[in-house]
Amino acid sequence: MTSNSVEPVLRATGISKFFPGAIALDEVDINLHPGEVHALLGENGAGKSTLIKCLTGVYRRDGGSIFLAGEEINPRDTLHSQSLGIGTVYQEVNLLANLTVAENLFLGRQPTRFGLIDHKRMRRETDEILLGYGLEIDSSQLLSTYSVAVQQVVAIARAVELSGKVLILDEPTASLDRDEVNLLFAVIRELKARGLAIVFITHFLDQVFEISDRATIMRNGRVIETCRIADVTQTDVITMMLGRQLEAVTRERVHGTAGDVLVEFKGYGKRTVIEPFDLEIREGEVVGLAGLLGSGRTETSNLAFGAMAADQGEVRLRGEQVRIGNPREAIALKFALCPEDRKTDGIVGDLSVRENIILALQARSGWLRTLKRAQVQQLAEHYVRALDIRLASLDMPIRLLSGGNQQKVLLARWLATEPDFLILDEPTRGIDVGAHAEIISLIEELRKRGMALLVASSEMEELVAYSTRVVVLRERKQIGELHGAEITADNIVRAIAAEEEAA
Repeated sequence: MTSNSVEPVLRATGISKFFPGAIALDEVDINLHPGEVHALLGENGAGKSTLIKCLTGVYRRDGGSIFLAGEEINPRDTLHSQSLGIGTVYQEVNLLANLTVAENLFLGRQPTRFGLIDHKRMRRETDEILLGYGLEIDSSQLLSTYSVAVQQVVAIARAVELSGKVLILDEPTASLDRDEVNLLFAVIRELKARGLAIVFITHFLDQVFEISDRATIMRNGRVIETCRIADVTQTDVITMMLGRQLEAVTRERVHGTAGDVLVEFKGYGKRTVIEPFDLEIREGEVVGLAGLLGSGRTETSNLAFGAMAADQGEVRLRGEQVRIGNPREAIALKFALCPEDRKTDGIVGDLSVRENIILALQARSGWLRTLKRAQVQQLAEHYVRALDIRLASLDMPIRLLSGGNQQKVLLARWLATEPDFLILDEPTRGIDVGAHAEIISLIEELRKRGMALLVASSEMEELVAYSTRVVVLRERKQIGELHGAEITADNIVRAIAAEEEAA
């Protein structure tokens, strides 16, 4: 049992981090107490990863102070932070699978005898250490022979042996089944009893309520609230994560009727990734996808575009069965997708704005049929004007644009193909307020033109503003659908939280 009367082992105050055109962290405060599991929660882009990187020296912070055991520290990198007492274990185990368990645990600090590595002692000490975590395994075996859960425990044991004050667990349960989660939680409880301060980052709220003592909820680079888990419900946490109060958000409802069904997915899905779903989108309709991080929003979007190949179900376009095995086939059917992570999956940073705009159109035409220079210039100039893309020149690399303008270029790329079905995954994430409003207005304009849109977003007010229907997802399956006047921030939160709180 932890108490806030105990002095924090780590205290971070006013932590700020700026990137070109964006405030990643805005004077963030967080206190970590010994013998406590402290959940760090928020959607993608909330600032969780940036905060952890500032605490561990991966990023040089632009403001604020970090105190460890009462003394100010300035971690230079992860090795330095580890030597100070802060260890981190990530979802993807950062160990060497081709070495033995013992070699991994003692890597860089192997015991020696007469100038040679003492393998016998190393295995004996490894066995003793792992036994303290409830793990009895053959430490002479290669790490790769054991499950991900066991590898996680070995990684945790190494981090604790090297650090010993603060342990940061970044999505440690994402790839584990329930029995493996139980093993990991037993280890976390043992470390908590030893007095470690543990940061637990996850998008599984049921696990937060099972293992955590307190939680800090972040949104848009700021701390929204730090609370005791015993004092809040999951609905409270979801509301804070999504940044909305439980109240009906009024809007001018779209009048008129959507057109014919354009695309229909029946029993569509991919085993181990997302449960089969039924979904139809009509011409002149915006279908919103709501849910927390990990709910299946992105998986649904990628399946609809062929960026992820389905292994069951069928797709019908205007009533005719079609195949979407890859993005090329989707583009040929006049589908388009603006992905969630524009920097990784969207823009080509070193290509010019002009080249980024015509990329999809050129791909559909075929790389041997080069678009005429005059046509390319006309298209690029048209969309720069139409979307008010702020730039110095069409020849400038797109990486030099702000996030909002990069997003507009991605929209221009797909609008240039004149799609019938446009999929937008988090279209307003990480952009400024002005571009945010312009993209929301564009969605409504495209709907009025008769385009069918599927929009995945964690922004509830946005979904309320432009959706004609909202499909709610949880744990990678559809759990409900809201229509017309049912579409309010209140109802979306309640739909997301309902199953979890009933469990």
